Amino acid sequence: MTGKTIDKMMSLKPVSRRRFVAGASALSLGAGLGMAPFVRRASANTEVKVLNWQGYGTDEAWALEAFKAATGLDVVHEYYNSESEMITKLQTNPGAYDVIVTNSAWNARASDLGVIQPIDTAQIGHFADLNPSFRDSPLLGTGGNVFGVAWVWGITAIAYSTEVYAEAPNSIEVLWDAKNAKRVSVRDDAIEMVNFAAIATGQDMNHPADLGKVKEKLLALKPNVALLWSSEDEWNKQFQAKAFDVSIYWSGSALRSKTNFQLPVGFVVPDEGAVGWFDGLAIGKDAPNVEGAHKFINYMIDPTYYVDWATKVGAPASANSKAMAALPDSDPSKAFYSDEAAIKRLQFMAPLSDEERQAYSDLWTEVKTEFAQ
Repeated sequence: MTGKTIDKMMSLKPVSRRRFVAGASALSLGAGLGMAPFVRRASANTEVKVLNWQGYGTDEAWALEAFKAATGLDVVHEYYNSESEMITKLQTNPGAYDVIVTNSAWNARASDLGVIQPIDTAQIGHFADLNPSFRDSPLLGTGGNVFGVAWVWGITAIAYSTEVYAEAPNSIEVLWDAKNAKRVSVRDDAIEMVNFAAIATGQDMNHPADLGKVKEKLLALKPNVALLWSSEDEWNKQFQAKAFDVSIYWSGSALRSKTNFQLPVGFVVPDEGAVGWFDGLAIGKDAPNVEGAHKFINYMIDPTYYVDWATKVGAPASANSKAMAALPDSDPSKAFYSDEAAIKRLQFMAPLSDEERQAYSDLWTEVKTEFAQ
């Protein structure tokens, strides 16, 4: 994939994984954010109970109306604000949920804890159409069982100013290039920074064998770092103010920066690779409506639903190859997100132990302390 290919996709309707949910419509059924978890037990054949981020695809009112017309099932939602909260809800409310949206880094944690159950893929009619890179990932299955059906995915890679770079900077080393002194921005996030330093040093980004090399690589960023950003709004304002030229950023956010704010943003997956994430659809342990859960998952990965979601609202890339192919030919994301070579260069977020999370946090704290001196 070339920088030019990605630049072409920048006219796409703005969307990113979590950030687009605030503007998406949210169904009023079910418990809202901050409300106590629902525990009522409705007739198992009349409802499907879904646990997800609010406004993240599964609760589009028009879609649920179509699903009910096809199946006779109502869809009731409860929401979480973080994956750790999702796990807690599953542990404290067994049998309360049918379908749960799980990230690739958390699905195995949920299955290990026994809060989700194996999925009968024979009941998922569109399962065979899923991109094998996601469908068959060990992050969504173990022991021959599938615990999550791949749904949508995205990328964290390199954004750059097209006013500064005539051609896309195709190496991750652009972040360390001496020519970029005080022109680089990175997110203030321990795991993300360890991920990128591990990729840059040729290691497994999730479980780097040599954290010493990771720390050394991050410390080497000091002369180049102009900004540690924490929000998309901050990134846009600082980029517009020309505070930096190149940055670690999210694919969907780069699209929004380009389209909503008309900023000169390019986006590229470097030759060494970048961070990938994907979400799956799981079924809760002791789900009250297992049959309905399978029907709803199949509907969520249906090309017809996805094209409507992507064109009416805006959506991450679908894990269903046929869904991506069904997008209008004018949609530039078709070529970008269907690029198998780019997908193969990604390392996808995987489960981390509590010890690893703490180690990465401690390492990043030490690096930031050095940056401040």
